[in-house]
Amino acid sequence: MSEKSWDRVPIDAQSIDAPLSRAAVFLVVTVGAEPDALVTACGALAGLDDLVKTVGFRDLSARLSCIVGLGRDFWDRLRLDERPRELKTFAPIHGPVHTAPATPGDLIFHIRAEREDLCFEFERILLDKLGASITVIDEVSGFRYFDARDLLGFVDGTANPTGLDLPASALVGNEDPVFAGGSYIVVQKYLHDMASWAKVPTPMQEEIIGRTKIDNIEIDDDEAPRKSHKSLATIVDADGNEHDILRDNMPFGRPGQREFGTYFIGYSRYLWVIEKMLQRMYIGDPPGAYDRLLDFSTPHTGITFFAPARPTLEALAQAAQRQAAGP
Repeated sequence: MSEKSWDRVPIDAQSIDAPLSRAAVFLVVTVGAEPDALVTACGALAGLDDLVKTVGFRDLSARLSCIVGLGRDFWDRLRLDERPRELKTFAPIHGPVHTAPATPGDLIFHIRAEREDLCFEFERILLDKLGASITVIDEVSGFRYFDARDLLGFVDGTANPTGLDLPASALVGNEDPVFAGGSYIVVQKYLHDMASWAKVPTPMQEEIIGRTKIDNIEIDDDEAPRKSHKSLATIVDADGNEHDILRDNMPFGRPGQREFGTYFIGYSRYLWVIEKMLQRMYIGDPPGAYDRLLDFSTPHTGITFFAPARPTLEALAQAAQRQAAGP
C-alpha cells in the first residue's frame, strides 16, 4: 500500500489530527499492580470520549480533546492476543556527550483545548475517576507561546504534515491491520539553559536550529560541516523517501523556579522513524557530530506509548475485567 492510499483503511482513530491548541496538559501515570487498579484504569479509558463530551460541551469552540497512549509493560499486563508490531519500551540513548534517559510510564493523557480551564477541569475529573488506581509520574501544563514558538525563540512544528499527509505519517495503516488507526508516541521533557542560550549570537542559533529566527525560513546546510537540528531530525529511508512525524510540542515553565522547557511529543506511523531521529540527534551524523541543541536542552524523561484506535480502547475494560476474574 502506498503512503498516499492510507485513507482507504477503515479505522476510528483518536483525535490525533486535532489542530495545535493554545493549552495542553501532558499527564503520565503508572497503574497499580492490583487487579482492581487495572479494572479502574481501563474503565476510565473506555469512558474518555464521554468525559470529553461532558466537559467540552461547556464551550464547543474550545475544541477539547484527549488522546491516551499505553506503554509496553501496561499493554502486556492486559494479556491481549496481539500487540502493535513496533511497541517497545523506550531505550536510553548514550551519545558521546549527551544521554536520552528512559523513565517509567504506563499511560499518557494528552489533553488539549483552546482554554486552559477546560484542560484543568478534564484532568481533575479524570484523576477523580482513576483514584488510587494510579500514581502520577509527571504532569506538565503547556501553553502556546506567541506565534507557536518555543522558549528558545524559534517557531516549532513548521514541518508537520498536513492534509492527507498527516494520517499517512502519523497513523498505522494496512502494514499492521489489527492496529490500523493507532499511533506510536514518544515523549521527552526538555529543560533549557536559557542563560547560556542567550549568550549565543543569533546567527549561530540559526545555524544550530536550521531556520532563521524571525521569519522561520529553512536554511540549506547540506554542505555545512555540522548538520543542524532540522537536518538531523529529517529521516530519509534507503529508497529516498522522507518520513514525517506529527509534533505537538508545547512550551512550559515556572520563571520563579528558573524552569523553562519544551515538552516534546511525537506521533508516528512507524516507531522506527522517531527512534532513528533520536539516534541521529544524540549519536550524531557522522557519529560524534551530535545535535548542538542538546548543549542547551536537557531531556529529563523518555517514554514510548501506543495510542490505539477507539474500538481497541473500548475493549480494554473488558480485557481488564477478564484479568480480574482470573482463570
